[in-house]
Parts: sequence; C-alpha cells; structure tokens
Amino acid sequence: MTDFIYDLHDDGVAVITWDVPGKSMNVLTREAFAVVEDHLDRALADEAVKGIVITSGKDSFAGGMDLNVLASIREEAGDNPAPALFDFIMNGHRILRKIERAGMDAKTNKGGKPIACAIPGLCAGIGTEIALACHRRFMADTEKGRIGLPEILVGLFPGAGGTTRYSRMVGAMAAAPVLLEGKMLAPAKAKSAQLIDEFVAPDELLAKAKDWVLNATDADIVKPWDQKGWKMPGGAPYHPQGFMTFVGASAMINGKTKGVYPAAKALLSSIYEGALVPFDTALRVEARHFTSILMNPTSSAMIRSLFINKEALEKGANRPAVDDQMVAKLGVLGAGMMGAGIAYVGANAGIEVVLIDQDQAAADRGKSYSEGILDKGISRKRVTAEKKDEVLGRITATTDLQALTGCDLIVEAVFEDPGVKAEITRKVEAVVGADCIFATNTSTLPITELAKASERPDQFIGIHFFSPVDKMLLVEIIKGAKTGDRAVAKALDFVRQIRKTPIVVNDARFFYANRCIIPYLNEGIRMVGEGVTPALVDNAARLLGFPVGPLQLVDETSIDLGVKIAKATRAAMGADYPDDAVDEVLFWLADEGRLGRKSKAGFYAYDEAGKRQGFWNGLGAKFTEVPEQPDLGEVQNRLMMAQVLEAVRALEEGVLEDIREGDVGAILGWGFAPWSGGPFSWLDMIGAARAVEVCEGLADHGARFAVPALLREMAENGATFYDRFGPKAKAA
Repeated sequence: MTDFIYDLHDDGVAVITWDVPGKSMNVLTREAFAVVEDHLDRALADEAVKGIVITSGKDSFAGGMDLNVLASIREEAGDNPAPALFDFIMNGHRILRKIERAGMDAKTNKGGKPIACAIPGLCAGIGTEIALACHRRFMADTEKGRIGLPEILVGLFPGAGGTTRYSRMVGAMAAAPVLLEGKMLAPAKAKSAQLIDEFVAPDELLAKAKDWVLNATDADIVKPWDQKGWKMPGGAPYHPQGFMTFVGASAMINGKTKGVYPAAKALLSSIYEGALVPFDTALRVEARHFTSILMNPTSSAMIRSLFINKEALEKGANRPAVDDQMVAKLGVLGAGMMGAGIAYVGANAGIEVVLIDQDQAAADRGKSYSEGILDKGISRKRVTAEKKDEVLGRITATTDLQALTGCDLIVEAVFEDPGVKAEITRKVEAVVGADCIFATNTSTLPITELAKASERPDQFIGIHFFSPVDKMLLVEIIKGAKTGDRAVAKALDFVRQIRKTPIVVNDARFFYANRCIIPYLNEGIRMVGEGVTPALVDNAARLLGFPVGPLQLVDETSIDLGVKIAKATRAAMGADYPDDAVDEVLFWLADEGRLGRKSKAGFYAYDEAGKRQGFWNGLGAKFTEVPEQPDLGEVQNRLMMAQVLEAVRALEEGVLEDIREGDVGAILGWGFAPWSGGPFSWLDMIGAARAVEVCEGLADHGARFAVPALLREMAENGATFYDRFGPKAKAA
C-alpha cells in the first residue's frame, strides 16, 4: 500500500490522491514524498496526460509534515545534522519546484502541464505548501474547512517554500497574519488571502479542478516570479515603500515575540533576503534559515512538547490497559460557569448531558451558556443553526437527580467546600449505577479526602478543568490514593472525546498546575510588597515569553480568589505557612475593594469598559518603590525559578509521573514560556548546573529557592531530565 495513488482518467487528467492508510488525516513522510515525485514524473512523461490534479482520499487534505521525520534525520546524522537537514529541505524544494514548473521549457515558459490542487477540507503546513506550488487551488466550501501555515505555533516557520512563495504572492505585509500568527482560514477568507483561488461545493470539487486543468493555457500556469519583469508586491526591501514595510514588520515581530521566538526572526529574514535574489536562490536562503531554526534548542523543545509529547498524551500514552471507557451519558452537577462549560464541551462532542442545579432557573442559565457560545459561532459562520439545535438538544437542564440514571460519568462542579461536595456525592451515588465513575472538578481540594464521602473510592477521581472550559486545552486528571485504573481510563477517554489534552497526576496540595502557578503569582506580588516597580515585574515576565505577567494574571483570576486560597492554605499549613508577605499585599487590595478585573479595580486601573489603563497609582502610595530597583535578570530568575523548582519537586515527590505531562501541562495550563518547551525542557536547555547556580544566587530571598536534591544530584552528574526521565529512558 502507498500513501499516494495514481489514476489516469479517460479525459486525460492524472489524479494523484493522497490517502495515508490507517490514518484519519494525511501527514507527509520521507518515503511518501519520493512516491509523489515518481507519480509526477510518470504524468509529465506520458503524452496521454493533459494535466494533473492532486487531491485527498479523506475529508481533509493534510495535517502537515510528520515532525518525527525531522527528529529522525537529526538522530541519523549524528554529531553534525545540519547538512543532512539542509539536503532534506532542498530535496523537498526540488520536488515542489518540479510541480511548479510542470515540464515547461526554461526559456519560453511553454509546454508545461497544468496542475491543480483539490482540497476537500483541513489543509495545513506542508499540505498548504504543496498547494501553493500548484497552478490553481480549489477548496471545498465546508463548515470545518480551514487552510493555513501554522508552523510558527510549534517553533518553526513554513520551510518547504511556503514562506518564499506566499510572501511573493501577496507581499510581506499582507503575508504577516498567515505566516506570523499561524492563522487557519475558512474558504472565503482563504480566497481573499490568496491561499486558494476558488471555493466550490464539495461534490463539485474534483470536477471543477479537472475542468480547469483541461482548459488552462500556457500563460495560466506560469508563476509571476518566473515571468520577466516581476516585482515584489508592496515593494522590495531596497524600494522606499518596501523598506518601510520591512521596518514595520520587524517592529511588529519584536513587539509580539519579545525576542524569545527565533523562528519569527528567521521567517522575516528569509522574506527580506529572499526578495533580493532570484526565486531559486530565495529557496536556498529559506532552507538555510529553516535549518538554523531546526538546530536551535528552542525549536527542538517546542516541537517535542507541543507536537510529539502533546500528541502522545492525547493518544493515551499513560492510559491504563483497560477496555474502552468512552462516555455515553454525562452528568454535570452544578450549573455555574464551570459546570455550564463542562456541559457544553460534552454536548458539543456528541455526548448526552444532564445538567443539574438546585433550582430550575440556575440550571436553565447553565444551558443558556451553551446557547451563547453557539450563537457566537453562528455569527462568525462557524456553526450552523442545525448544529446549534443538535448540541442544545443533548443537554437536559433539571433539578431532578433521578435524571442522572444511566450516566456512566458524573462530573461534580459545585461550590468549593468539602462538606457541600460530600453531601452531593452521597446523594448522587444513591441514584447512579454501581459502575458509574464519579469525578470532582476542583483546583485545590485533596481528592483522597473528598473520596471519603464515596462508597466506591476506586471509582472516584479528580478532573480539574481550566477556565473558560470551552477555550482552555488542558485538563488535569488527579488520582486519589484509592483511585482505580478504570476511573483513570474513563477520565482519559472523556478528555479525548471532548478534544482536549490530558495530564495525569497524583494527589497532593494544589496538584501540579496550581502548585507551580501559585508561586509565580506570589513571587510577583511579593516583589510589589518589597518595593519593586510593578511594571518591571509584569514586563519581566512578558520578556520571558509569558503571555501575561503575574500581576495581570492575578487581576484576571480575581484577587478575592487568591485571598480565599491563601486563607485555606494557611489553615492547613499552620506555622509552616510561608507567604505572609504576599498576604500583606493581597489582603490589603481585597479590603480596598479591589478584586481584580471583574470589579474594574485591582493591581491595574480600568476604564468603564473594563480595559486596563496601567497600574493603579495607589500601589506606589502603599508600597513605596525602592530607589534602586533590581536587575531585570534577577526579577526574571525569581519568576522563573519560583515555578520550575516546584515542577522539579512535584517530580521528586511522585506527584508527576511523566515529565512530558509536566512540560505540556505547564504550556497549555498557564502559558509557561512556550519557546522553552516547558520547565523540564528549559532546565535541560540551560543545564542543571546553571540552574543550581541561579538558585544559589537567589538564596537570600528565602527557602523557596533552595535547590531540590534531585536537581543538585543531576547537576553533579551532568544529567538531563529527558535522558533520565523521558520516554526512551522509561522504555529502557
């Protein structure tokens, strides 16, 4: 069997169909690219072939390149992989250039065979780059159809000609949203962006593409950059208008990336330098920059965490070996924001949902939350009225616990109070079947303690959703002391059904995500109390690649929530409680009625519309800023190590069982510096010895920066986390 199938139709059109056996979506491998070239050579050499259509045998076109290919090339090449990577990239350029030139005469640009791309659905990465090399692109007009070049989101940039071709098609400025933001566009917007030429009814896709091929002229298939007199849209870099474009693009990139994402810089360099030379030379320029990014540890870390590790976790890398546990009927207890969000993602995934609250009005409001999301989707033409009716039809909003009969999974999302949770647990277990798994959605309460209210603690588990549920990709699954394998499998299968990424951790205070993020928030607050300028605190975090600084994040999550967590933690820890200095700031703000963005007053000042207006002046009046501010590096080290050391301790204590979950969970859960690949990837990047040195430099700030024994031992032995705890080490 082959990934690409060749079929010469009676009308003289050769159809090359991409259809990877056993896969729901096409991804490109090394071997498959060679098959494409063989089919292309066959069609170009056959006089009976009038033209070619490249399409897919699936309802999508391509999910991109199999990034494991790049990792394997690097490993095979040994100590000097750059030449092998460059040669691989240039071979890809050669094949796509063969599609583009299609056998035409080099001097006259005549005699080539028209090649169209017929795209039935999702098209990303190398799939889009193949399409751009074709002479015309047709896309099925479907609800889920999207096309784009999202490589920047995993630390790369389009390196198979996509950067060079697309920027030459539309100009550097117009190309920026697609190339620098990784946007995936629906058919109509894709046509406006020139990613496709036409969008057509799905049942007409192949026929329209073939019809164009049979009627195309020599002039129709010559790309603009292969014609004499071609000029870069918007102006070349040496043209006054083009020069200003690149100045603006450079400023935009540095503004968005804060200088920590090398792929964005390399992408702009490829466009700038490539625009100064002929097209084929520009492809070599792009290949050199792409190779440099592949050799950058940032790129390797992002690919590993955001593609390889994330995909492995979603496919059940740590799933117990028990029978299929897909959810058929879901019960959600509590119709507040969290419960309503859980009900929506369940119903949207095709699961029957019973949404329970104490009074019918509250339950109905919970269901209306789903209606609001769906209405917004309709307004953006992402959801149909029929889809809305289907999703809402799966949600039963009621006060009647008997409606939970037949549920195979319960997710409790009631008030964060152990007594309230215990009461509802007992009531619901009396109604549901003996095989029903009971999950509690909590961010802080110990699962083992909550499970004491259950008659079946082996079927009791924690599922920690992040807010807002419909947008956040991560779900943290927490095993209590008695949680059994079937409960874990049920939770994992459910998370897979709702198309989110799971991590599984053992029970401990704050689990994993909050265990790491709370010290980040606290360190920022503590510095304000010490007289560090608030702007220095938040901007230091942004310059590390965090999407928001700790003070802004506290405002977003609400200051009174922080106070509540602090009081509960103090009660549990007693004399060992370490955060009195944090509470001095946090409690004072709460007493002032500054509860964060929801009250339009927090660390930041807000206008009537809730838009941030800069830091509140009252902070400086209460906590006088010290004349000599700390170095940026010191502030960044404190913010970074506050989180990273907790991740190491979580691994050391067995809360984390897999460092892949630690890295993926950090990035998806609270936006931990995505360029780093996560805390363990970052430690491997800088080296354990350097990490110890940084911690020792922070020792005067408190015991929270004490070096964990595991990290010190790894520094002494020159070890790395992925060598010792990664999947290969575990397999061995």
